[in-house]
Amino acid sequence: MATIKDVAKLAGVALSTASYALSGDSKVSSKTREKVLEAARQLNYRKNGFAMDLKRSRTNTIALILTDLSGPYYSELIRSVQDVALSNGYDLIACSSMGGKDSTAVKFLREKRVDGAIVLAHNITDDILLSSASAAFPIVVMDRKTTGEGLISVVVDGEQGGYDATRHLIELGHRQIAYISGPSNSFDNALRYQGFLRAMREAGLEEKAKWRLGGSFIREGGYKATKMMMMQGELPTAVFYANDEMAVGGIKALEEGGVSIPDEISVIGFDDIQLAEYVHPALTTIHQPMHESGSLAGHLLFQMLNGEEVNEAYKLKVELIRRNSVKQI
Repeated sequence: MATIKDVAKLAGVALSTASYALSGDSKVSSKTREKVLEAARQLNYRKNGFAMDLKRSRTNTIALILTDLSGPYYSELIRSVQDVALSNGYDLIACSSMGGKDSTAVKFLREKRVDGAIVLAHNITDDILLSSASAAFPIVVMDRKTTGEGLISVVVDGEQGGYDATRHLIELGHRQIAYISGPSNSFDNALRYQGFLRAMREAGLEEKAKWRLGGSFIREGGYKATKMMMMQGELPTAVFYANDEMAVGGIKALEEGGVSIPDEISVIGFDDIQLAEYVHPALTTIHQPMHESGSLAGHLLFQMLNGEEVNEAYKLKVELIRRNSVKQI
């Protein structure tokens, strides 16, 4: 089994530098850190190998690492994972990934401050996940497909959801459809956008660049993106917001602008948060199994902690929920 001395020798750095790099210490330059991480990958080195981890007493705690702790989607996810943790006699620590590689969340992973983790945070890189996970320190990743020792992926079929949402609009006669996106580096947003484009291509429709706007998956972002869309004069007949939070913000902006939903413009979202059926008009959306995905991630994590075999990846289905924010034209 490779040692840290082997890693330092291959990377051509001092032993102390290799140690700092593998710990994510900010005193090491990004170039040097990448060189050390590449050497560790080549040697299949793990900072906390299986034998070392066996000596570590369990904390009876797992971590849930999220991009953001606010908002209805994350709240539902936290509740579902917490239920599973408590049923297994474990505590749950939910923390934000803000700060990236220097965040507390990364320290939980690299320093094994908990017994395992569930990660839904696009700014936690694959390198961090691969260098942290092991058979004794399992990680369930919920926002991408990542494979490696101790790594399991749980994803929702966002591509199909994006397709179903757009196809629903097309079948009702809409030909001018805008897409309000989440963060550009979000795996979930990329899947939904791929589905949107697939449905548009099948119908022989082209996306207009002026209607491709970003809302960062937050209500204020959806509001601002919609205001920008309205400032350009010509409106589409329908808008697909890549999540419900942005759609709620967009509905407010359209209402302020005197644009009637769905008479003048149809609106569809993604997630099916609780608020979706209470806004006016009630929001047509793509339901994704938020509670179920969190529960599944939790159960898989505890199966791995107990040494049980699990599949490398799981994909959950979505469902179109028809309400009053979309009409035929």
